[in-house]
Amino acid sequence: MEANEAQELQEQHEHAAGDRSLHPVSFTMSILAVLVAIVMVLGHRTHTEAVLNQTRAADEWNLYQAHKIRQYDTQLMSDVLSNLPVRDPAAASKILDGYKSHLQKWNQDLAESEATAHELEAEVNKSERRADRFDLGEALLEIALVVTSITLLARQRAYWYMGMVFGVAGLITAALAFTIR
Repeated sequence: MEANEAQELQEQHEHAAGDRSLHPVSFTMSILAVLVAIVMVLGHRTHTEAVLNQTRAADEWNLYQAHKIRQYDTQLMSDVLSNLPVRDPAAASKILDGYKSHLQKWNQDLAESEATAHELEAEVNKSERRADRFDLGEALLEIALVVTSITLLARQRAYWYMGMVFGVAGLITAALAFTIR
């Protein structure tokens, strides 16, 4: 909610202060404003979580690529030592054995890096879906706030009820973000 919107709400509250029948509308608007703020903060934090997980996933894929390059270089050197004539076959065999043990380790590291990267990508998708729900909940709550404020201008309770319907829809939508697994 921007500063000018808050000022406008304040003016509408002051205008409605003289009409006691509009006090519930003003109270509803205050509650909706607080709910908008809460859902907005939850949405922003969830977007931040998605960005952080995306960065972690990218880092993990970079690590995977580094392991892959190291594995390829070691495999290439093993192939060269295996196929070219060498002066000291015993020394070459010892080096080849070391390369083979490194290759086994790096194969395991590759699998672990890939699995971790996929897990982090799944977390990114989950966070983005949750953030979308919070954003939709925030939008519905803001609509509720605006529609409810029309009650103060039009002096018709139908707008208040419609605003409450939008508010409940916004709350349910935002709450559903917590059910995403």
